[in-house]
Amino acid sequence: MTMRRRTSLYPLYQEQPSVRCIDFAGWELPVQFAGIVKEHEAVRQAAGLFDVSHMGRLLVTGLFAEAYLQQLTTNDVTKLKDGRAQYSLLCSSSGGILDDLLVYRLSADQYMLVVNAANTASDLEWLHEHLIGDVTIEDHTEATALLALQGPDAEQILVNAAGPYANSKTITSLAPFQFAANVPIAGASVLVSRTGYTGEDGFELYTRAENAAELWRALLQAGASSGLQPAGLGARDTLRLEAKLPLHGHELSDSITPLEAGLRAFVKLDKGSFIGRRALLTQLADGGPFRRIVGIEVLERGIPRSGCDIYTSSGVRAGHVTSGTHSPTLKRNIGLALLNAEYAEIGTPLLVDIRGVQHKAVVVPAPFYRR
Repeated sequence: MTMRRRTSLYPLYQEQPSVRCIDFAGWELPVQFAGIVKEHEAVRQAAGLFDVSHMGRLLVTGLFAEAYLQQLTTNDVTKLKDGRAQYSLLCSSSGGILDDLLVYRLSADQYMLVVNAANTASDLEWLHEHLIGDVTIEDHTEATALLALQGPDAEQILVNAAGPYANSKTITSLAPFQFAANVPIAGASVLVSRTGYTGEDGFELYTRAENAAELWRALLQAGASSGLQPAGLGARDTLRLEAKLPLHGHELSDSITPLEAGLRAFVKLDKGSFIGRRALLTQLADGGPFRRIVGIEVLERGIPRSGCDIYTSSGVRAGHVTSGTHSPTLKRNIGLALLNAEYAEIGTPLLVDIRGVQHKAVVVPAPFYRR
């Protein structure tokens, strides 16, 4: 039997009496600590703390690093300055999405890529296949840890945890997709990034694996009076879905292009050549995209789940659900769906097949929730 991998914080999970772990992309990770709804509400109202150390962290180094990443990713790497990050995509030559990722510019010849856990191995293989010049790639996933502190109280909690040994302005002055390296917090040197995956303000914190436990405890202590809750994969999923943040394997895949996924803003077709560009230009020239990721709401009792078929009122198959849940914030049954473009307009009535029963639904604006 294959052993599941564990993050450096795994021993601390057991300090939470109601924790429940599952296998996720080969990792043993908490799906919940005290309950998905409780953790979801904590992030919306105060703050939640996630262990997301399973995400891949890859260091790309070399004089040709910028040119290399410019060729492989859809966003414009040349727009980055030191201390800034950008959301981007890896595409195949046919335009399908191999993965979505964050690109951090540490210096002119050094970048950090943060990729999805399930794709780390395949991403590494893809990246190695396309190496140029003096570029080297190192996998720092095991050697480091990644914590996500998310919610309206995240900034104050992080400042409190840092204490007098860190300049609080280093944290409070960060704009979205900016980061500061070597911030001292709880005896650890931390890269503090104003990014996240919940639709709330917050930070992602990178440190050495051996320092993760002390950092985790310090954050929970600093946030105890604010209602900070440790949070698992379940709340992470409901939070990102409300905010219409895509998940690879659901809204993103090698059979879905960034144009179909609604990610045109992160595809810089005018920057020059990159893998997948020709296919995306062809899709546009042909009048596409002919499918779109949209928000839907089921108007009857029934939660749309990934893979559920969607039909028009006349029985024509319109597409399928990519993700769905009962929204803890909105108290509605919501989902994201990949629909043929002619059925993707807001207000279009639909039928979602949930376990063989068709439920009335409608295309609605998304994100469902905005901070």
